Amino acid sequence: MPANIRKVLIAAAMLSAAPTAFADVITDWDEKGVAFVTPRLPPPATERAMAMVNTAMFDAVNSIERRYRPYVVQLPTAPTISKEAAATAAAGTVLAGLLPQAEGEVKGAMAAYLATISNSDAKSEGVKLGEAVAARILEARASDGANDPDAYRPRTAPGVYVPTQATVLPMWPNVKPFGMTIGSQFRPPAPISLKSEQWAANYNELKDYGGATSQKRSARQTEDARFWFMTGAQSLHPLARQLVAAKKMSLIDSARFMAITAVAAADAYIAVMDAKYHYEFWRPVTAIRNGDRDDNPTTERDATWQPFGATPMHPEYPCAHCIHSASLASVVETMFGTADVPELALTSPTAPGVTHRWTNMWSYANEVAEARIWAGFHYRFSNRVGQDMGRKIGEHVVKTVMQPADVARVR
Repeated sequence: MPANIRKVLIAAAMLSAAPTAFADVITDWDEKGVAFVTPRLPPPATERAMAMVNTAMFDAVNSIERRYRPYVVQLPTAPTISKEAAATAAAGTVLAGLLPQAEGEVKGAMAAYLATISNSDAKSEGVKLGEAVAARILEARASDGANDPDAYRPRTAPGVYVPTQATVLPMWPNVKPFGMTIGSQFRPPAPISLKSEQWAANYNELKDYGGATSQKRSARQTEDARFWFMTGAQSLHPLARQLVAAKKMSLIDSARFMAITAVAAADAYIAVMDAKYHYEFWRPVTAIRNGDRDDNPTTERDATWQPFGATPMHPEYPCAHCIHSASLASVVETMFGTADVPELALTSPTAPGVTHRWTNMWSYANEVAEARIWAGFHYRFSNRVGQDMGRKIGEHVVKTVMQPADVARVR
């Protein structure tokens, strides 16, 4: 990617976060990490990367202040070494390992951040600890399936043309999860019957509201659709960072919250890709142009129908953006006992000049889900299934990984 384009994309990723007065090394490096990975990786891979960054920072800090069970490793170290240096080295080393094309930029950012910490034995030992933890995280994920070759086999018949654009990450169903035991752990039932009234209702709703030239979609619905063309880590992590600030979390609790959030988000993408490629359900642009072939008399074909946005190149069911946002809502609700939060704000590089705000995490998740209808990407039943999966994954991660040191670990 040309350097000038990359810089623009990095700047756009940084803009998605509303500024806060409170910050710590964990949220600083989460923000830097999202800015580095967003222009270089597809959305599911951004969350894999951020799960590695945040679990490395957690394990580094937790090696010093031993309040929780480690994610991968808890190395012996003195309690007096610098947590800030350890977290910085852990995050930067993971990012440099994941993004060899940006290694120089990452190391430059790491050196600049470390320069703000006073030189001392505590700092140098912290750097060594962070690097050692990062090496263990990188080693643990080196053969997790994320770099397997694309072996997707399109459904066709001999001699029959199918569109030839590559699908998005068809190997992702086999990626080793971060908190789940297997990618299919929360696989939902099959999509609804095409003969059902619910299918007809969802089909016709999307046909009416999600089309490129829809006359029924409101101005706010159009804004929401555009806003949530933003996907991946940049669409979720800024909200988690704002919660760290609003709740004034300690460094170790910030590290744990951000790591749990990132693990849940990464697993949400693995789970949804598992279901998508298992069922291979058709996208609205395919279904509506073939409405006369679904054996349902109340779904009329529209031969020229186009969605409002460019349809993502992977199967429809369930909704990925829905499971992703619901995973965050579920983590927050499970950890804090309520989905109500101090006001959170977010901007989007795909809707310049617009700021959205929420005081409840499910209001945020529901906005994301409905936006995928207005965009012409997902049916309402698929959104509900995706949200249910996200809720289950968030609960599972909160209750099973990085538990307090006196709680038995169940994986």
